[in-house]
Amino acid sequence: MIHIYLCDDEEAVLHQIQTALEWKIFMENYDMKVVCAAGCAQALLEAVEDNRRSVYFLDVDLKDGEWDGFRLGRELRRRDPHGTLVYITSYGDLAWRTFQYHLEAFDYIVKAQEQTGPSAARCLEAIHGRLMEERRDPAEVFSLRMGEEIRHVPLADILFFETGTKAHHVLLHTAHSRMDFVGSLNELEAELGGRFVRVHRAFLAAADKIEAVEWKKNRVRVGGQECLLSRAGKAELKKRLGESR
Repeated sequence: MIHIYLCDDEEAVLHQIQTALEWKIFMENYDMKVVCAAGCAQALLEAVEDNRRSVYFLDVDLKDGEWDGFRLGRELRRRDPHGTLVYITSYGDLAWRTFQYHLEAFDYIVKAQEQTGPSAARCLEAIHGRLMEERRDPAEVFSLRMGEEIRHVPLADILFFETGTKAHHVLLHTAHSRMDFVGSLNELEAELGGRFVRVHRAFLAAADKIEAVEWKKNRVRVGGQECLLSRAGKAELKKRLGESR
């Protein structure tokens, strides 16, 4: 289910948008739910679940101390990088402000008495259509946490995983980067086994990125980099390659 969050310090506007969205969800039978309608940033942030890919309707002109809609949007982007932001404003074109804050907004809704709710409902219909289209053609990604940041790496970019130097840490290698995160190769192998092969107790390699195998030197070249190859890894590779040697 997709969670929807609202934040506007005008109670009448907040109520109008919530009512319109809930009616739209009910009538169209969307797998969505308004889980929080808040009048301040802190109340919204306390309700948000990180990395859930939710939908956020935010008042640009939020009068909440140090918080305005754009700063709130930036914090939500940090917690939920793939969430959908919709801004509610009393003004016309504020798109340039999203560039200033490095934000990508799905839409802007201009407050206009009785039209604000219907505009939000039409916006939700467009969001639902986009999300359904993405589900039909999903971008396959691997998500990991690095400190306070959550990163999403396309599976197609990953060369291999390697046991880290620190206990319970794993290194993710792409052609141009290396990321350190808390994890286990055993768990990764179980999760990604179809696309990756355990060539060594310390290495889990992308099967389609293996360029060469040096059987006698116990090495595997993956995307221009080398991984160790164990006896068990050789057996697994031969099985994958359909070889009998």
